[in-house]
Amino acid sequence: MNLSDPSLPRRDLARLTAAAVAAPALGALLPAPAHAVPGRRVRLRRDPGSVVSAADVRLDELAGSARTAGGLRTTAIETDRFSMLGVTWSSGAGAVRARVRRPDGRWSPWQSLAPLHDAPDAGSGEGRRTPPATDVHWVGDADAVQLEVAGDGSQPVLALIDPGRLPSDGQQPSGELAVAPTDRDNTPKPQLLSRDDWGADPRLRDGTQVVNKTMKQVHIHHTVNSNDYRRRDVPALIRGIYRYHTQSLGWSDIGYNFLVDRFGQIWVGRRGSAHMIVRGAHTLGFNHSSMGVSVIGNFEVVKPNPEIIHAIVRLAAWRVDKFDLPPRGTVRRRSQGSDKYPAGTWVRLPVIDGHRDTNDTACPGQHLYDALPRIRRRVHRRIRAYNS
Repeated sequence: MNLSDPSLPRRDLARLTAAAVAAPALGALLPAPAHAVPGRRVRLRRDPGSVVSAADVRLDELAGSARTAGGLRTTAIETDRFSMLGVTWSSGAGAVRARVRRPDGRWSPWQSLAPLHDAPDAGSGEGRRTPPATDVHWVGDADAVQLEVAGDGSQPVLALIDPGRLPSDGQQPSGELAVAPTDRDNTPKPQLLSRDDWGADPRLRDGTQVVNKTMKQVHIHHTVNSNDYRRRDVPALIRGIYRYHTQSLGWSDIGYNFLVDRFGQIWVGRRGSAHMIVRGAHTLGFNHSSMGVSVIGNFEVVKPNPEIIHAIVRLAAWRVDKFDLPPRGTVRRRSQGSDKYPAGTWVRLPVIDGHRDTNDTACPGQHLYDALPRIRRRVHRRIRAYNS
């Protein structure tokens, strides 16, 4: 796996720090983090009835860690096998770099962990529980990790996740077949791969769900993950995101309504999204009338391939046509409070936009953002073809 080492932009650190000041601690909501001891392997615990295992490690109490100016550098933390990691804080924020050791003993290059920008609306129950955090990162098979943490964040906690393997991983999922229009000549639903296809554990959901009255926008994101994952890795990768969102961030479910992989497969994320406009936790201030689609990968460093573009077009055309929205047009929306538009601000946005249009973030990556005009044109042509 090619792990790059981009530096964290100063504006990202400043924004993450400012956004974290009002975030409450999660001590009463999540299990107490473990303490790593030199020479003793961190054990990942299996979620009951699941193939997913995880461990949370308090970094500021890690024996052997070296304090640096404004941060710390951990020793090499020996662990059970894992393939995903992220960091949360109780308050404040910080910049994180990590490297992992492969089972053959080789260490990866240092990699900066992107700060978390996907978020539920501030007034929601989910929004009140979200800690400052990094995104969760897919690092591949590893059995040790070392981190550098800078900034003013307090009580940094490292989340290690092994999403496990299911017999169905790597097999061609049957998915939900495309549904032909019935009541009128709508653009058809594309093939959707279900939560069962990626192995969602229903016990991780808290049972709450909000259904929006209508849909006015499609927000495009990226997961800032590896770009060279294999087809058989995709279900496990989504399971890991799901666990991090629900157990580390305290959300009611995975944040995105849908995910698209580099093979052009469309996966149902948040429960019920295939049939309802379920409110997600992806675009702070604008979740209340939208759908969130996240492409698995980092599109600051690569361009989206034709399979990704085609999948986004099919998915967006189905939803946009259903609500009679102009795919190349704009819509006036009232922010519920984001780091770019204060609560109550009216703003005109594209019907199909990138995350950076609503929040102060680089998401969905420059290359994917540059592809949005082409995506809008193709969505328009697809809708016109089915309504002619």
